[in-house]
Amino acid sequence: MKKLILIILLTILLSGCGLYNLNWFTLPDDTEFLTVIESLDTPKKISDYMQGNFTYELHPFKAVDPYNLWITGKGDCNDFSTFGTFMANYHGYKTYQIKMYLQNTLYIHFLGVYVEGNYSFTSNQYYYCDFNTFREIVEENCKHIAYECKSYKVYDYENNLIEVGNFN
Repeated sequence: MKKLILIILLTILLSGCGLYNLNWFTLPDDTEFLTVIESLDTPKKISDYMQGNFTYELHPFKAVDPYNLWITGKGDCNDFSTFGTFMANYHGYKTYQIKMYLQNTLYIHFLGVYVEGNYSFTSNQYYYCDFNTFREIVEENCKHIAYECKSYKVYDYENNLIEVGNFN
């Protein structure tokens, strides 16, 4: 019984809470934040901004909304993908988020995806471009992290599941 409780706690701790539902996010009345939003009008600019202004900090029990990430400057991959997709969507980009389930670990990783002709994506704060499929994005991202992917799920901006992929 103790092992089961420990496994459940570790799963919660390492997996995060899931995608932040941007359907419930309302823009705050903060002129400085609104100015930042207006200036981040491409996925590359969004990535550059995240690299220069945000620090990685694990948030295992909550997903932080874009405004609170901006206020604190600290977030994890889920928070960064949410910030990136919100900013790009605000400027008219079609956006997605990918939730990656990794081999031999309880960690889950999130990516922000942007339609710019082909797909581009951000992994944490880093920008990658020119991909044809979500699977290609996942495969490319695995080259840059210490884990192989066992499966992934792709969600649109409204958190609708649109694709599931597995690796064997």
